[in-house]
Amino acid sequence: MPESPLALVTGASRGIGAAVARALAPTHRVLLGGRDVDALAEQAAESANAEPWPVDLSDLDGVRAAVAGIDRLDVLVHSAGTAELGTVEQSAPAAWRKNFEVNVVAVAELTRLLLPALRAANGHVVIINSGQGLSARAGWGPYAASKHAVRAFADALRDEEPGIRVTSVYPGRTDTEMQQAIIAGEGKEYAPAEYLRPDSVGAAVLSAVTASADAHVTDITVRPRPH
Repeated sequence: MPESPLALVTGASRGIGAAVARALAPTHRVLLGGRDVDALAEQAAESANAEPWPVDLSDLDGVRAAVAGIDRLDVLVHSAGTAELGTVEQSAPAAWRKNFEVNVVAVAELTRLLLPALRAANGHVVIINSGQGLSARAGWGPYAASKHAVRAFADALRDEEPGIRVTSVYPGRTDTEMQQAIIAGEGKEYAPAEYLRPDSVGAAVLSAVTASADAHVTDITVRPRPH
């Protein structure tokens, strides 16, 4: 019996990353990327097809060591991210650097290191972007700029690597711990029913990954339905 395809999901300890891993687990062997070892172990316990892949994506030496044994990779999902918000006036260089280091540089470097494995499998790269990667509004500049940059990265990768499918996913506001922190920073009351469920984003990713071989789903926008 052939071995199941291999998927690596970053940010898989919680939120959208965990939901994507759950969506892929029935059909894929899933490496759960993240820094929280205990949370990754809890996620892995939910599926016999999932195993922790603990790594700090900002530790480039650690990342190189972690990918060394991966010679074939069918799916790479970039879900790890950060959201440092603020107006242009308020945002110091550190905020811009953190957004770009996590949301762009880490994505680009992990993809670069895994390109041989992705090429070997005619694989699929999925980048969880944001609505802020399509348009930016006041108070979101540092984060939105990083998401616009990673959209450009995805477009360039797609053009450079015709044998690899590349999908950018643009979720609207989603019910996650990150969203709770953002809403608290905005001074608003948190109402989970107003936001997308992480599993809905996971289902969108699965639809792109399982599309027929002749189809290349390049962009997916998912918004919460109004109540």
